[in-house]
Amino acid sequence: MHCPFCTNDDTRVIDSRVVEDGAAVRRRRECEVCSKRYSTYERAELRLPMVVKKEGARQAFNVEKIRGGLQKALEKRPVPADKLEQAVNNVLRSVQELGESEVPAETIGEFVMQELQGLDGVAYVRFASVYREFKDVDDFLAAVKNAMDKK
Repeated sequence: MHCPFCTNDDTRVIDSRVVEDGAAVRRRRECEVCSKRYSTYERAELRLPMVVKKEGARQAFNVEKIRGGLQKALEKRPVPADKLEQAVNNVLRSVQELGESEVPAETIGEFVMQELQGLDGVAYVRFASVYREFKDVDDFLAAVKNAMDKK
């Protein structure tokens, strides 16, 4: 590993810790030449599938879109930030477990709805109302009933 300060390639690891619920390793390093310290993170590199939109367009999977959708649905709801991150990780894991090179956007939306249903009923209905494009009050009431049945 090259030192980011002097570009020397002789550094040593001072400390290693598992972080992000075991998803990464944080290493504290020290340069043998300039003695400056810095941190590096080691994560498994996983290839994420392409997302196939309704109209057939394909785009790269973007975990920030998942996080943004969950945040929007959970806005002003009493759900801690760590639960939000856990939900994001669960959706990501579900997509990866499919083992497909392409995944329909609808499938990802269903994973998000499953997570929201377990976190907060109001957030679930918020997301469902946009995601499922409710046409009338009956669609909305069906989603509320579904959320209540899952309690």
